[in-house]
Amino acid sequence: MATIYTIHPTTPQVRLLQQIGSALQAGAVMLYPTDTSYAIGCDLRAKDALQRVRHLKQLATGKPLTFLCPSLAGIAQYAQVSDSNYRLMRSLVPGPYTFILPATKLVPQLVLNPKRKTTGIRVPDHPLCQAILALLANPIISTSARLPGEDETTLTPLERGLSRVELFDRLDRMVDLIVDDGSEVLDQVSTILDLTEPQPQVLRRGLGYERVAHWEEDSGILGRT
Repeated sequence: MATIYTIHPTTPQVRLLQQIGSALQAGAVMLYPTDTSYAIGCDLRAKDALQRVRHLKQLATGKPLTFLCPSLAGIAQYAQVSDSNYRLMRSLVPGPYTFILPATKLVPQLVLNPKRKTTGIRVPDHPLCQAILALLANPIISTSARLPGEDETTLTPLERGLSRVELFDRLDRMVDLIVDDGSEVLDQVSTILDLTEPQPQVLRRGLGYERVAHWEEDSGILGRT
């Protein structure tokens, strides 16, 4: 059974954060809230935990994982960022945006798209995520809490009326710890921007897309799918 950490949503208790950080460094897999949905995650540096997340989500070989960084400076350590892409990202972060970028050697192979050598990175606008990132000093994996067979064409937990307690019960034996800040199930998706080509492309319209659309109108260089 997972250990549940009941934590304040805006001023997380340092003692609990330290316990969560220690568990993640030791290879724990967690269920935790983000600014888009509840996510399954682990320390980017914990290889065994990464493998467990892939197994839990039944991800095929080559299916990349997204991870969270605390800031643009963090992104620059794990991805190659051009000046134009930096300006675009600076206008959007923190927020519900996933950026597909060429990865640096710091990104584990288990996370990468093996053919393109790219990775997906987010800077969340969420106090608890930011607190965990600051304490851990490593990025954390962020993959939706949907289980295998629950893709984006099926009813979401929110549409099924699934409460956070019911979500916790479903994943209780699959993860090591559950971070509970009292927020209910949102189950929304981020807007995905592919920044690997000279012209950025919107791969998925999700939360925050209206800001991208506004930037697109002003700049005239973003492509639409």
